[in-house]
Amino acid sequence: MVDVILASTSPRRKFLLEEAGISFRIIAPDVEELEPGHLSPHDLCTQNARRKALAVAATAPNAIVIGADTIVSMEETVFGKPKDLSHAAQMLEALAGRCHHVLTAVCLVKNATNQVHDWVEVTQVHFRPLSEINIPAYLARIHPLDKAGAYSAQDDQGELITKIQGCLKNVIGLPTPTLLNALKAFR
Repeated sequence: MVDVILASTSPRRKFLLEEAGISFRIIAPDVEELEPGHLSPHDLCTQNARRKALAVAATAPNAIVIGADTIVSMEETVFGKPKDLSHAAQMLEALAGRCHHVLTAVCLVKNATNQVHDWVEVTQVHFRPLSEINIPAYLARIHPLDKAGAYSAQDDQGELITKIQGCLKNVIGLPTPTLLNALKAFR
């Protein structure tokens, strides 16, 4: 049996891996995430996923470590986790009535065999116009402070999202269909 470690404390990632039937344990990575700035959204989430996976892999060389990072991006602007409810409301107002991308970078590392494999899954998400959204009620219901873009696709109930093009699980936090294929090839 292969030891698989999720380098994340995200309850959504934990749920998605359990739902996919993957046996794993969790070790929280002790790394500071890079902030938006000089990196493209693609490179930012890739670097963060890789930093998480490598940090945990250093403590468990025989395990396959899964690092992941999810960001919301619109026109090269990155919407990470909001600082507070006011910031969350600003994010939703900016995204309302528009299409944005959710990028999840996944990095698999196995130090014992010097294996590193990463990729970025991209999903397009379309939001309702601002006039159709009750932002304060939505934020009170979903508790946005630990969610990139200040929204919860799994709890949306049609309030914000009108269409998703791509993998819903990616928007939730981990593209498990792609991950399952990568894990099969990685072992």
